Amino acid sequence: MTGTVGGLDRFIEFARALLDKESLILDRSERLAYSCDGLTSHRALPAVVAIPKSRDELVLVVKALARYGVPFVARGAGTGLSGGALPDAEGVLVVTARLDSIIEIDPLSRLAVVEPGVVNLDLSKAVAEHGLYFAPDPSSQIACTIGGNVAENSGGAHCFKYGFTSNHILGLEVVTPTGELVWLGGETLEAPGPDLRGVVVGAEGTAGIVTRIACRLMAVPEARKTLISYFDSVDAAGDAVSTIVSSGLVPAAVEMMDNLALKACELATKAGLDTTAAAALLVELDGPSVEVEVGFARLCTVLEEKGAREIWVAQSEEERALMWLARKAAFAAAGRVAPAYIVQDGVIPRTALPEVLTEIEALAKSSGLAILNVFHAGDGNLHPLVTYDPAIVGATERANEVAAVILSLCLRVGGSITGEHGVGVDKVCHMPEMFSTSDLEAFSRLRRAFDPEGICNRDKLLPTPKLCGERAGSLSGAPVVSR
Repeated sequence: MTGTVGGLDRFIEFARALLDKESLILDRSERLAYSCDGLTSHRALPAVVAIPKSRDELVLVVKALARYGVPFVARGAGTGLSGGALPDAEGVLVVTARLDSIIEIDPLSRLAVVEPGVVNLDLSKAVAEHGLYFAPDPSSQIACTIGGNVAENSGGAHCFKYGFTSNHILGLEVVTPTGELVWLGGETLEAPGPDLRGVVVGAEGTAGIVTRIACRLMAVPEARKTLISYFDSVDAAGDAVSTIVSSGLVPAAVEMMDNLALKACELATKAGLDTTAAAALLVELDGPSVEVEVGFARLCTVLEEKGAREIWVAQSEEERALMWLARKAAFAAAGRVAPAYIVQDGVIPRTALPEVLTEIEALAKSSGLAILNVFHAGDGNLHPLVTYDPAIVGATERANEVAAVILSLCLRVGGSITGEHGVGVDKVCHMPEMFSTSDLEAFSRLRRAFDPEGICNRDKLLPTPKLCGERAGSLSGAPVVSR
């Protein structure tokens, strides 16, 4: 039996001897600060919060949790958007934010070894002097940690060309739920033996806690060219995306924003976006200078042929940064539309964009909830933001229902329930819509191989009658706030 009161008491006694007062949080008011991640509609109060200051402390904490049978959840910066770091009310929240050292930078091998609490963008800043950077770039990269990126297999705007976190992690040191410290992978993406590194990346913290991460670094491109093109309809913008890809161009990024997203982002950033357009595409090419120049000319021709009414080309690095600031402000800017929102993360075939966006628009009208559409159009990764006011009776439930319908819509057109945000608690009950019973059982057996006692981030990722027979994860009576 896990999660017994006696086991938790014994862990607290152990932790008091190991951790200083700032590293062991027992006060209820302080624990409230950790009651959710970026998905604020789901909340739970952790019984204990432990914030180890070193790998050695972290390993000893996990060994004690395993010894006493206490359930635990790992948390980085808390920027996740699927409830993957939602605390276990009967267990311990283990925060890795203080493990934030860059241990090694090897410019010749284009390799860096970091602790899980290193902020995504800080790694790129640290290796910039060597002409290198870390390619995965979630919108939250100024705050999210690489440990969290590993857990969720995060992507970002440039994943169309460069792939997801899994394409940039060479090896991992992990403390398993049984307290064993192991190294998985190597210094290449094709290490010998079973790909256990690939099991952990994207496992949403259910296979243990990462303590060291060997990151693959990329050379900063010789040239980058960026533009925003405006269209009079979402269909026209979606058609342009398909034509760009079929033309043989491989942009580093192809991002789309609808009119409501343009308005919100412009209010937030004053970037100079055209808020009268129905949709906009932000497209970036990078690589060797000659290749970029030729490709960019072809890109502009395609956009003009597909009806772009205006093309704004960045004339400087400052202007390029302003364009990206506007795009990456979308989640925060949604707060200008309503006090709260639920962001979804479905994936669809690019050819289904017009159909799906039309149905999302119909959902917005029928539900009375404004929905902002901003997404990685190049690979069909949608991020509809369903906005609502939690002070209105029934609005939260209605927003959750709309978000669920959007996921089912993605599956209906041949897509997936998540591209980069993970399953967590938010999408767990949609897993049987996407996977067969035998698939889910295989996932479960793999999970039990790492966590035989079922104490590591339980009630996440895989559906159970407990979870899907009732609305798990919502803390009734807790205030819901926007990000």
